[in-house]
Amino acid sequence: MRQKARINIRGIVQGVGFRPFVYNLAKEHGISGYVLNDSTGVHIEAIGSPDAIEEFIAELTEKAPPQSAIHSMQVKLEEVPSAKKTTRRFVIEKSRSAHLRFVPISPDISTCHQCVEELLDEDDLRFGYPFINCTNCGPRFTIIKETPYDRDKTTMKPFKMCRACAAEYSDPANRRFHAQPNACPVCGPQVFLLDNRGKPIPCSVPIARCAELLRGGRIVAIKGLGGFHVACDAANHTAVSTLRRRKYREDKPFALMMRSIADIEKHCHVSEGDRRLLTSPRRPIVLMKKKPDTCISDALAPKQRRFGVMLPYTPLHHLLLEKSGLILVMTSGNISDEPISYVNNEALSRLHRIADCFLTNNREIHMRCDDSVTTTVEGKEFILRRSRGYVPEGLILPFSSKRHVLACGGELKNTFCLARDDYFFLSHHIGDLENIETLRSFEEGIEHFKKLFFIEPRVIAYDLHPEYLSTKYALAQTGVSRKIAVQHHYAHIVSCMADNSLSPLLPNGKPRTVIGVAFDGIGYGDDGTIWGGEFFVADYFGYRRVAHLKPVAMPGGETAIRQPWRMAASFLRAVYGDSFPDLGLEFTKRIDRASWEVIQKAIDLNVNCFQTSSMGRLFDGISALIGVRDEINYEGQAAIELEYLADEKCTTAYSFKIRKKEGIYIIDWRPVFQQAVEDLAAGEIRETISARFHNAVARMIVNVCRRLRRDWGIDEVALSGGVFQNVSLLGGAVPLLRRNGFRVHLHHRVPTNDGGISLGQAAFACLNHSGNSLA
Repeated sequence: MRQKARINIRGIVQGVGFRPFVYNLAKEHGISGYVLNDSTGVHIEAIGSPDAIEEFIAELTEKAPPQSAIHSMQVKLEEVPSAKKTTRRFVIEKSRSAHLRFVPISPDISTCHQCVEELLDEDDLRFGYPFINCTNCGPRFTIIKETPYDRDKTTMKPFKMCRACAAEYSDPANRRFHAQPNACPVCGPQVFLLDNRGKPIPCSVPIARCAELLRGGRIVAIKGLGGFHVACDAANHTAVSTLRRRKYREDKPFALMMRSIADIEKHCHVSEGDRRLLTSPRRPIVLMKKKPDTCISDALAPKQRRFGVMLPYTPLHHLLLEKSGLILVMTSGNISDEPISYVNNEALSRLHRIADCFLTNNREIHMRCDDSVTTTVEGKEFILRRSRGYVPEGLILPFSSKRHVLACGGELKNTFCLARDDYFFLSHHIGDLENIETLRSFEEGIEHFKKLFFIEPRVIAYDLHPEYLSTKYALAQTGVSRKIAVQHHYAHIVSCMADNSLSPLLPNGKPRTVIGVAFDGIGYGDDGTIWGGEFFVADYFGYRRVAHLKPVAMPGGETAIRQPWRMAASFLRAVYGDSFPDLGLEFTKRIDRASWEVIQKAIDLNVNCFQTSSMGRLFDGISALIGVRDEINYEGQAAIELEYLADEKCTTAYSFKIRKKEGIYIIDWRPVFQQAVEDLAAGEIRETISARFHNAVARMIVNVCRRLRRDWGIDEVALSGGVFQNVSLLGGAVPLLRRNGFRVHLHHRVPTNDGGISLGQAAFACLNHSGNSLA
């Protein structure tokens, strides 16, 4: 007796070698039938003995290709009558389409070790070929136009395979069987070296010539998987400083690319968790503590304790590093605040004043995608920017969406999120939605995701802030049944809960409730003020604001973000009144007295002075007070430099005052400022003041959470918001919370900053509640 198994598999099973894996597994077990792709997944019909079918089904999951991810597998078994004739062959059938279904798509995958070996093997057909790939590696998301994932639906369509490549592509036993970007020097894409006017630079081997130019101190724009990088020799101080000046990027750190883990270990302290991230197929930029006495230019990451480093992830990167012998700066190919360039002509137009020359190619990028940035906290991944290598992999949550949902995210570090069924597709990093170019990238990204995953949103979620471009986009959409505004900091907390796969309901049917601590720089509050130092009692259905920082004036509105000295002056005035300039502090000697007099009047008259409870602004105020940073050149700079200044050995702390008013705990920061001023007057060093402040915030979090546990009986805490990118703060708060009996949830799969709030918006909208279940 024989048995037939009809198997439907959903997940990341296209573009990762799944069909050849199934083919070879079937041959191994003497099974006949077929396997095919469609726009819902992989379908298998397998006929064989019951024992062979049983082993075959088990090994589909046990031995699946390393880059695949099986999300569901449905199996239907039936007996095959002995008299019925069936084929003895197992074949791979042509892909077909299915109406209004979708299949998850693989992210771009870094070059596998087998392809690297061939790349560097002088006897190999693809020796030195910068587009070498196979079913285990290469571009995916950035070249795909529509599903199913076949060559004619990618930007590889113009490149007709030569006879040798076609033979590999058609051979199920070959590593390049149905590798859609498969190519070689004869038939595939080619690289070109151009000057910054777009004219070819005469050379026989463009990559070798580019390596020479980099060694000579030149700045080169290099086309990669998801866009252009701008590169230079990281040890050449003149080159790095020139790049900063041309890119109008005064202080924000640049990323590095190094050849190997051994090279990275010469310059950074590499933990086992860091090593796993660096060598993973995702190949993110990993933030690691730098070692002293490195040869890397001081201009690379001024006033920073960490370098952001990645290993090469394309064949071109491997060749450049091999031929140049350099450590390369690899920063996004854009002008500050604009999206990364990814089209050849556009890159020449936008980057010609930055780069001396361009190493480009004739393979189109369909969807731009920046590098991902991550680090480790307590040995686990703590992602800061989720993009190339991670996107468009969907997140599967413990609840599903009955309707298609679009969540538009916030303004800074924008991402959007589209949801259907039990998949939540968080987008690649869009950037700060502050100009028309980034808005266009946002809109193009949404349309692309809708097309790939057959999503037509019926519900749209958005931030409360009326001036965010993402909010305006959401409100302008037509043809939807519902639009839901989600408070910024509540979206942070829901995002953290979803990131940790917390179920909406407990076994007893009651909502799963957490103490949500949301600390960031700015977010529009329910009362029209600027929040950012918030404690919520929250579930997936609503929240109650139960504690927050004492509000303070934010003189000049957004100008106070760019000029932290304004916040320091506002905090000091709230503590000492208008006499604070007479305290004799170094800070009061630095500030512009005329400007301050104008600001005083503006505060008194409440002109362009918002009230804020922001923890980010408190960090800014302390930073300016002790002379770390009066003005910033990139978001969060004052707080970041304050963190890196802190003495890690200091265990003493300042103290906040906490009082309850009308059922809400008000966290008074005035004693902290007073103690910091006293330390300054006594000649205490800045490193100690910074550490005492960080320790004070960590202990305050625990103190407030203990009070809320007493009031509400909740022992789970979710920490979210951009302030929690501060590893020193996490290192102080998390162990203290655990020692006090709390279960702590941090972000790991999506960013704790505003890059993660679209997931929180989408999760809230999917559960179809807009009221406050705790009110």
